[in-house]
Amino acid sequence: MSDKNTFFHQKSTLNARGTIVDLSSPKVMGIVNITPDSFYDGGKTYTIGKALGQVGRMLEEGAAFIDIGAYSSRPNAEHITAETELERLIPVVQGIVREFPDAILSIDTFRAEVARAAINQGAHIVNDISAGEMDKEMFRTMTDLKVPYILMHMKGTPQTMLNETNYTDLFEEVFDYFVRKTSELQEAGVVDIIIDPGFGFAKTADQSFELLNKLDQFKLLEFPVLAGLSRKSMICKTLETTPDHALNGTTAANTIALLNGAKILRVHDVKAAVEAVKIVERTTAAK
Repeated sequence: MSDKNTFFHQKSTLNARGTIVDLSSPKVMGIVNITPDSFYDGGKTYTIGKALGQVGRMLEEGAAFIDIGAYSSRPNAEHITAETELERLIPVVQGIVREFPDAILSIDTFRAEVARAAINQGAHIVNDISAGEMDKEMFRTMTDLKVPYILMHMKGTPQTMLNETNYTDLFEEVFDYFVRKTSELQEAGVVDIIIDPGFGFAKTADQSFELLNKLDQFKLLEFPVLAGLSRKSMICKTLETTPDHALNGTTAANTIALLNGAKILRVHDVKAAVEAVKIVERTTAAK
């Protein structure tokens, strides 16, 4: 989709360790959680075999990226050690690299040592829910690794974020947060940056919908925007349903995100998201 009538330049490519990804057409990132307790798919892909099967299906359905996480970031999730995270993660990364050598792998971690270990095993992107706040070595590590970095807005930690929803001006605070973080990263030499408003992370459902409504304003930062809305509580609370029955609501929210400029959809359901991209692109092309 084109960004018409704008006077700024939004970065439209990523260099994922030599693979150039064109974001002028939005891309879909499939979620693979190597955890027993994630809010929607906890335990479903907890073995290497199941994870590889899920990755294969997502790639066939059109995922441009696979996001692998071994630390559950749902509210009040158990805090695990770096050693446990690595024990879960690295064998899966190795298996995916072996079975799907062309797949572009994103690593969902806030720990610099986990990010470095995964990149050294063949992963391509680091996805940090804390934007360097939970590990002060992360920005320095990203400077060394020279791979794309997704930074998300969150206050507190997964264990405390439900109590961190007080804002004077939500959008202004999130926007300023990204201004500060991206400036620091650029000064450190990080080239490929993606921003994620962090729907549901230290935000109520109303606050999350406010950010979704204002998502297009993040274009002013000139970085690609990732929307992670898949089956989240903001959708479930609105529809009075559970994550298992939130696919239709997720597709509606993803469509709004695309119309408001999102360049990456991070989802559990790749096929539905790819179809949403196609419909939105066909609609905007017909103007």
